[in-house]
Amino acid sequence: MSASPSDPPASADPGQAYTGFFTVLENAEHGPQLCSVVAESFPPQCGGPDVLGWNWDEAPNVTSESGVTWGYYAVTGTWDGTALTLTEPPLDGAATSPVVPDGTVPDFTSPCEPPAGGWAVVDAATATQAAQDAALAHAAEQPDYAGAWIDQSINPASGQETPDEGAMNDPTQLVLNVRFTGDLERHEAELRAIWGGALCVSAAEHTEQELLEIQEEVLAELGDQASGGGTDVTTGTIVVDVIVDDGLQERLDEQYGEGLIRVSAALRPVGS
Repeated sequence: MSASPSDPPASADPGQAYTGFFTVLENAEHGPQLCSVVAESFPPQCGGPDVLGWNWDEAPNVTSESGVTWGYYAVTGTWDGTALTLTEPPLDGAATSPVVPDGTVPDFTSPCEPPAGGWAVVDAATATQAAQDAALAHAAEQPDYAGAWIDQSINPASGQETPDEGAMNDPTQLVLNVRFTGDLERHEAELRAIWGGALCVSAAEHTEQELLEIQEEVLAELGDQASGGGTDVTTGTIVVDVIVDDGLQERLDEQYGEGLIRVSAALRPVGS
């Protein structure tokens, strides 16, 4: 019998050090905590696991306003399942964190092979924003709809350092990507009758609704273990955000199948 993701996680190795990048915030309601989600306000608001051994005098780039003290840091310490105990002084997160963390940016490249001659407009009269919107609305009404996205890589403006927003949204310079779980030929013919720009119709294993239902089920079972989650239509997968992965990825792979759900842990073992 497979384990449920709601089963208690395996105890963390008390000697294992973890590291990650967080906004750390203290206010009148709580001491220093690792922020899972930061509210867009000033001063900011957030909450999360406690940070033990924190000293603001040892933290760089501290901001205090209206009884709230915070900053963005690289933190390292041991994890007991509910709190992080610092083993090293915090570092300036903005100076040490990667610009784009690994695995967080979807690949919007079209999975279809380009047609002979490359991606191009088929019917200029229906290669418009209105037609694109209509095609997306039609696709979303289909029972086996699995998601859609725009591939702007064919747009010459995409290579510019600061591309013009209007040029990037030119409907004649993009590939409309739509996924379904069945009958791709019919879906492509129906969409082609609406949309005259470049089009890629590809297969998916799960519908968008199925992914959303699985995501809701997993997050409900995990409760406070999860800090958030989402679906990625480009891969047909689900991402679950947690503080530490204490065997959760293995349990979800066993329950739902390997590759369907990716656990994204904010704290990662040092040395891994």
